[in-house]
Amino acid sequence: MFSAALVMSGASMLVVVQVPRLIQDAVDNSIVSDRVPLSHYMWWLVGMSVIMLVVGYLSKQLLFRAAARIEYDLRNIVYEHLTAMSFPFYDRMQSGQLISRANSDIRAVQMYLAFAPYLLVQSGISLVSFAYMLAIDVPLAILAMLPMPLMFVASRRMQRSLFPVSWLIQARLADVATVVDENVNGVRVVKSFAAERSQLASLQKAATSVAWANVKDADLRARWTPLVQNLPRVGMAIVLLYGGYLVIHGELGVGAILAFNAYLLMLQVPFQVIGNLIMLGQRSSAAAKRLYEVLDEKPEIADAPDAREITGPRGDVRFDDVTFGYGDGLDVLKGFSLQLRPGETVALVGRTGTGKSTAARLLPRFYDVRAGSVSVDGHDVRDLTLRSLRDTVGVVLDEPFLFSASVRDNIAYGRPDADFTDIERVARLAGAHEFITELSEGYDTVIGERGYTLSGGQRQRIAIARTLLLNPPVLVLDDATSAIDVQVEQEIHAGLRSLFAGRTTLIVAHRLSTISLADRVVLLDGGRIVADGTHKELLASTPLYAEVLAQADETIEELGSVGR
Repeated sequence: MFSAALVMSGASMLVVVQVPRLIQDAVDNSIVSDRVPLSHYMWWLVGMSVIMLVVGYLSKQLLFRAAARIEYDLRNIVYEHLTAMSFPFYDRMQSGQLISRANSDIRAVQMYLAFAPYLLVQSGISLVSFAYMLAIDVPLAILAMLPMPLMFVASRRMQRSLFPVSWLIQARLADVATVVDENVNGVRVVKSFAAERSQLASLQKAATSVAWANVKDADLRARWTPLVQNLPRVGMAIVLLYGGYLVIHGELGVGAILAFNAYLLMLQVPFQVIGNLIMLGQRSSAAAKRLYEVLDEKPEIADAPDAREITGPRGDVRFDDVTFGYGDGLDVLKGFSLQLRPGETVALVGRTGTGKSTAARLLPRFYDVRAGSVSVDGHDVRDLTLRSLRDTVGVVLDEPFLFSASVRDNIAYGRPDADFTDIERVARLAGAHEFITELSEGYDTVIGERGYTLSGGQRQRIAIARTLLLNPPVLVLDDATSAIDVQVEQEIHAGLRSLFAGRTTLIVAHRLSTISLADRVVLLDGGRIVADGTHKELLASTPLYAEVLAQADETIEELGSVGR
C-alpha cells in the first residue's frame, strides 16, 4: 500500500511538471504570436487538472491508509513486547510512562511517516523542475539556486536545536500521563484524604513543564522557520531581475520566464514545508528513541532454549536454600527451604515484610532466585516453559485485577471457551455465586474498570473463581481472602476445603480462619523459616506465632479454640 501510494504520487508528479511547459507554449503560441487557438491549451489544462485531482486523491488515500497501517503495526509490536516483559520491568517502570510511549510516542512517529513521503514526492518534483529550469536557461537556473546552500545550513542548525527540546516535550508528556494515571486509579485514596488540591498541584506542575517545553520549541521554530522558508524567495527575486533583463533584451521569451517561475515555485514547495517537517522529524526521532528504549529491553524471565513442558503434574513443590531480593536490594529470603507434598495445604505466616508473598511469587516464576532453586515435580522452574508452569501453578494475588467486562468474561478470562456450567461451578466454590446472581444482570453484569463497582471481597472471590476455572494442580493464594468478611469467609470454608482437596496449595495468610484450613503452618521471620508444624504445635511452642496472630487482630482466646 505504501509503495502504491508513492507510485500514484509519482504519476501525479509527472503530470504536474508538464503544466508550466503547457503554459509556456500557450503564452508563446496563442497570446504572443496567435499561432494556435488558446482553447487548444485550455482543454489540455482542464484534462491535466482532472488527472491531478483524481491521482492526488487516490495517492493521499493510499498514503493515509498506509500510515494508519504503520500505526496499527507499531502498536501491536509495542503491546506484544510489553506483554512479554517480566515483573522486574514493571517494578521499575511507571505505568504512565509506558502509556505515553504506547500512545503519544507512536502517534508522533506515525505523523512523520504520513508526512515524509509527501516531501519525498515533492523532492522528486524539485529535481525534475530544476532539470526543466536548466533546459530553459542554465545561468538563470544556477543564479536561482544560490540561496539553497544557506537554506541547508539553516535547516541543519534548526534540526540540531529542536532535537533536545523535542525529547524534553515527549518526556514531559509522559510525566503528565503518569500523574493523570495515578490520579484516576488512585481517586478513592485522593478523595479519602481530601487531597484534590495537592493532586491538582502535581498535575499543574507537570502540565507547566510541558507548556514551557512547548514555548521553547515554539521560540526555536519562530527563530528558524522564517529563515528556512524565505531563503528560496531570494532566488525568486534574482529570477525576476535577471529574467526580466533577458526578456527585455529578447534573449528569453515571456512564456519561458513564466514557465521558469512556475518551476521555481514547485522547487520551493519542499522548502516551504521543511520547517514543519523538521519539527515533526525531531519529535518523531525523539519518540522513536523513547520507543526503542522500551523495545530494546529484554525480558528477564524467559524460556530457556531447552525449556520443557510439564507433563502429568503431581504438585510436588520444593524451595531449596533459596536466596532472593528485589533488584539490587537486600535479600528478602535467606536460605529458604520448604517442601509441599502433592495435595498438601501449607500456610505461610509471619510479620509484614518477612518474605511470605515473595516466596509465593517465586513459585510461578514471576522472579528468578539469586541462589538456590524452586522446583515442581523435581524440575527447576527455570527449566520449564513459562506457559506450562503457569498452567500448572494458579495464582490469586491479594489485589486482584478485574477487567471492564462482564462477570462471566472475567471468570472465563483464562478459558474463554468455558461452558457456563463450569463458570457457575467455580463461582459456587469461591463463594461468589450468591452475590453474582443478585447483580442487575447476573453473570452478564458489566463491572467497572478494575472491578471498582464491586467490594474488595467480591473482587477476590471472582479472582479465585477465575483461577479455579483453570483447575491448576498447584494453587497459590497470596492473602487472597484478606478483603472477604470474616463471617462470609467462614460460610465459604466448605467450598475452600473442596478447593484445596487434591491439589497442592500454598497460602499466604494472616487470619486464623484462613490458617485453620492448612495442613501445616510455616512461620517466617527475617526471610527465614523459624517454625514449621500444625497450628496447635506452633501455638504451644512458638511465642512469635501467637504474637503474629495477635497483630492480625485475633484474640488469644480465639487462638486456643480453633486448630488441629
